[in-house]
Amino acid sequence: MRDPEAPKRAFSPNEKYATLVESCGYVPVPLNGEDYIELLPERWQAINAYGIRIQHRTYDDGELGPLRRQHSGVAAKKGLWEIHYDPYDISRIWVRDRRGDRWITVFWKHLRRVGVPFGELAWDHACEQVPGGTEEQIADAAAALLRRAHDGPATEKGPAAKRSRRVAARTRATTPDRPIPDPPVAEAAPEEEADTGLAKVIPLGLFDPLANPWRRP
Repeated sequence: MRDPEAPKRAFSPNEKYATLVESCGYVPVPLNGEDYIELLPERWQAINAYGIRIQHRTYDDGELGPLRRQHSGVAAKKGLWEIHYDPYDISRIWVRDRRGDRWITVFWKHLRRVGVPFGELAWDHACEQVPGGTEEQIADAAAALLRRAHDGPATEKGPAAKRSRRVAARTRATTPDRPIPDPPVAEAAPEEEADTGLAKVIPLGLFDPLANPWRRP
């Protein structure tokens, strides 16, 4: 970028922005939930019949029904769907539905197998511990790793045990101390009202503002 006051010098966008802030100031604006999702890393994938597969993990939700095997409308990405994810919390992802102008939160299929949130680092380490394992086996290996991190220093020795402790410690440090969310469940159909034997309700008549209120029928 160029400045008329210094035509021989090239400025970066950050330098020009810093100059603008120094001269005009700024108003801090807090981020909302959608701003947080927008700032997360993105990837582009298809939505298949089983849902979305990321690093041997399956994400699925009923709201993806109309979008399965459909074109996203983004020709530049060959019809793939925009997906945002949190590397430090793999419990869910967010799919941008451009047709409805909204974000769809999609939970991991085996979320209940692990008791606390964790990130990509712990998942990759669990994949190395169970080479060729199923998604359920990898999830159980990750749960065991986090359980050892919660119980404290382990008695095992060796490079593998040392690396597991390091991964567990980093996972504990980068994961917020909050309970893991439960995936949404389908609402149960309302039960039919039982016959309580109450008297029949008789509706009141309409109010006539022109009638004489002192005249009895």
